[in-house]
Amino acid sequence: MQDDQMLALPMATGGDGLGDFSAPAPLGGMGGGMDSPMGGSLGGSASHLSGKAKAAIVVRLLLNEGADIPIEELPDELQMELTQQMGKMRIVDRETLYAVASEFAEMLDNVGLTFPNGLAGALTAMDGKISRHTASRLRKEAGVRQFGNPWDRLKQLAPEDLASLAEAESTEVAAVLLSKLDTAKAAQMLAALPGPVARKIAYAVSHTKNVTPDTVDRIGLSLAAQVEARPDLAFDTTPGQRVGAILTEAAAAKRDEVLTALEEEDEEFAGDVRKAIFTYGLIAERMHPLDVPKLMRVLSQPDVVTAIAFASAEEDVASSEFLLENMSNRMANNIREEVTERGKVKRADGETAFSMIVNAMRDLVNSGEIELRSEDGEEDE
Repeated sequence: MQDDQMLALPMATGGDGLGDFSAPAPLGGMGGGMDSPMGGSLGGSASHLSGKAKAAIVVRLLLNEGADIPIEELPDELQMELTQQMGKMRIVDRETLYAVASEFAEMLDNVGLTFPNGLAGALTAMDGKISRHTASRLRKEAGVRQFGNPWDRLKQLAPEDLASLAEAESTEVAAVLLSKLDTAKAAQMLAALPGPVARKIAYAVSHTKNVTPDTVDRIGLSLAAQVEARPDLAFDTTPGQRVGAILTEAAAAKRDEVLTALEEEDEEFAGDVRKAIFTYGLIAERMHPLDVPKLMRVLSQPDVVTAIAFASAEEDVASSEFLLENMSNRMANNIREEVTERGKVKRADGETAFSMIVNAMRDLVNSGEIELRSEDGEEDE
């Protein structure tokens, strides 16, 4: 039954050394205790162990239990020392194993907070919390590599950004990039590429079987450096989208005046602005009929009544009918009755009601509750 009382470590290939064990720990009781670094009491067998030996025992125990330990994240020197230590050791009895495991567990119990390992880890943890200029300056002054694992940074990019990177690189580099991505993200990246380019990159993956880890690391560093070298942008949206959002809120007369002036100055920019403008008259063109009840739930009925009563232009009337046809019959009948009783609506009140409805719809779009159709009838991304 001796096997049940011991933990086997890799056997040494030669020599009598047992690493930091002077001899296999006894199978019986553990003689005189010693105070552990964490204040607990360990048996005499554990007193013969160095920190390296204890680390080797803990790692071997966790591996035996099937734990996935990210040993590869340790510095190369520590990985080598750990492996060499395990290569020197042979057998550890269960009582010694319990003593080491208890000390390790007690150490974990007393950990209240951990910090990243070194400045590189700290910069990774602070990513997005400090400015890129400050982070770049710290890396330069400390001589820290720009990225711990560049592929972690690349995997966070949107598929469209990854596709742009791939198109700018050689087919072989793009194939490595594709291979390092998660399956779902890789499929999205291919979908964002032109067909011929996607096929070439997919075929090039067949030539990556002999690529070395160093090559993959260098490719990752190069691609991540390109991403980080992009200048910081003050705005998340395009100029056309920003002006379009502003004109959406403007009065109809002012909106038409500005658009006319823009078309005289820059027809292409004016086209981008028009695409970004959303008005009450476009509801029938851009909204899905099944989404009308969702919109009605967040609107006040008086605003809807005012908007419908105010609508006179052909496209505005079409949007009013679209809303009435796709809400419940009971609500539609009530609104029609109130519109008849309301009579003429002042322009200021009518345009305010239009804005309330359009803004409510944009909020639903931004929250992901509804999706709009583009001008060609397809859903906006």
